[in-house]
Amino acid sequence: MRLGLLLLFCVLPLGAQSLSNRRAPGFSLPDSTATQHDLQDYRGKWLLLDFMKTDCPHCMALSHTLEGVKAQFGSKVAILSIVVAPPENTNTVARYVASQKVTTPIIFDQGQVAASYFKLTPANPSYDTPHLFVISPAGTIVKDWADNPATTDILEKGGLVRELQTVMSASAAAQK
Repeated sequence: MRLGLLLLFCVLPLGAQSLSNRRAPGFSLPDSTATQHDLQDYRGKWLLLDFMKTDCPHCMALSHTLEGVKAQFGSKVAILSIVVAPPENTNTVARYVASQKVTTPIIFDQGQVAASYFKLTPANPSYDTPHLFVISPAGTIVKDWADNPATTDILEKGGLVRELQTVMSASAAAQK
């Protein structure tokens, strides 16, 4: 009985880990033009980091939402999308960029960055796409949203702008 309780208390924290409120794992990854994108290059501005797939309808909707965010926030917010290669490659990304009229960089991960962001383990080997992380100018993950019915307004409609305004305002207030 005591051993069972001990195991329960040791395992509970693992399942309850949040993906937010921690330092964003560093990376330097190439886009389809071989330009490197390093997390450190985005220090000092808000970064939206989108893990996506080119054949995902919800990812397409989020790409359109992110283009709207880019237009509204301008240089205050940087946006990067990450695909895992394979299965993604320069051809699938080029088709996606052309068909969805994406203007923000899409960078290629071999899986290590995804593993860091999603805390993947043999017991937790996968994640859903799209998944959006909001990284503060100081390099901390302050919000993240996975694709599910509760986040449709944020990821696919106008809710992301409202959420970003709230997060940015709270951050500015905390710095005063």
